[in-house]
Amino acid sequence: MTAMLTELKTRARLRLNAARRDGSAGELRLRDCLNLAACEVGFAHWEHARQVMGGEAAPGEDMGTFWHAPRTGILLNLWFARYEEARAALQADTSAFLLPYRRQFFLVQDHFVRELGVDPGDAAWTVMGHDLVRGYGGAAWRTLAMQRLKAPRSSFEPC
Repeated sequence: MTAMLTELKTRARLRLNAARRDGSAGELRLRDCLNLAACEVGFAHWEHARQVMGGEAAPGEDMGTFWHAPRTGILLNLWFARYEEARAALQADTSAFLLPYRRQFFLVQDHFVRELGVDPGDAAWTVMGHDLVRGYGGAAWRTLAMQRLKAPRSSFEPC
């Protein structure tokens, strides 16, 4: 199991334990807390998070909104429906970063990456050629994804 999934499971268990301590748990189960923890970081439910964060999603599948933040809507980004088009645009702008969003792709600059709580100067970006899609599931991707996961909750889209 990846460290990211362990982190989400820990968040879910902490939430459930806190609800039990303060008497608000009611019918709340660990499964509910896992789904909420996944939703809070941009996934539809726990299984969606488990598949994506575990490196098991196939090309073209929904990658969730994990690599997007609410405060970035004012920034100018290039959006693409097809990965090949996004990849070509990245090759034309080597300072950009290629990120997935659900079943789409977009190019951003370093200030966007900082808003995600991720270091745009991290060596993992170089390993992946600034392309989170190409590097998906690898060690460099996991390094950056863990930085993203540990970003402030306000940097994630609300459920």
